Amino acid sequence: MSVDDEARVPDAARLVRDFINTHELQIEREDLARPADLQSWLSERDLVSDDVRLQPADLATAVTIREGLRAILLENAGHGGEAAATSALNQVLAELPLRMTFDHGGYRLVSASSTPIGLAVGQLADAIRQCAEDGSWPRLKVCARDSCRWAFYDTSRNQVRRWCSMAACGNHIKMQRAYAARKNRERQAAAEA
Repeated sequence: MSVDDEARVPDAARLVRDFINTHELQIEREDLARPADLQSWLSERDLVSDDVRLQPADLATAVTIREGLRAILLENAGHGGEAAATSALNQVLAELPLRMTFDHGGYRLVSASSTPIGLAVGQLADAIRQCAEDGSWPRLKVCARDSCRWAFYDTSRNQVRRWCSMAACGNHIKMQRAYAARKNRERQAAAEA
C-alpha cells in the first residue's frame, strides 16, 4: 500500500486491520506468541495500561477474536467465510458484554467487564462500530490467497480488490489459474486425439 493509500485508512480501520495482521500466515510470524506480547501490542495502542499483566486465557481470547475477525473480513472480500472461527468469535464476545455510553453528543461501545482484556475488546468493538458508521467496514478485507490471508484496506474506487497486493498475491493466483486452464486444455486435447 502506498503512503497516500495508507493515509486514507481511518484510524479505527487501521486498528482492526493491524490487530488481524499480528499473525502473518505466509511466513508464520506470530506477534502475539505470549501474554506479554499481547500486553505490549495493546499498550502501544493505549488499549491497556503499561502496568497490566495479561494471562494465557487473555491471549487465547485475543487470538480467537483475531481469527474470527479474519474470517469476517474474508467474507467482506467476497470469499467463503470460516464458520468455526466466526462461531468461536461469537462465543468469546458473549462472555465479554458491551454497553453503550454517551458523551459529547455521541456514543461509544465500552466493555461491561473491568478486566484488562475486556476493556481492550470493548475498544476494539468500538473501532468496529466506527468503521460501520463511517463506511470503512466493507473496505476491510482479507487477501484471497489461501496462504496469505493478510488483512488490507481496499482503497480502490469500486471496492473490488481481492488481494493484499496485485504484484505478489494477485499475480500468483492469476498464474495458477492460467496454468490450470492450460493443463485442462492439454488434457482435453489429449482425450480427443
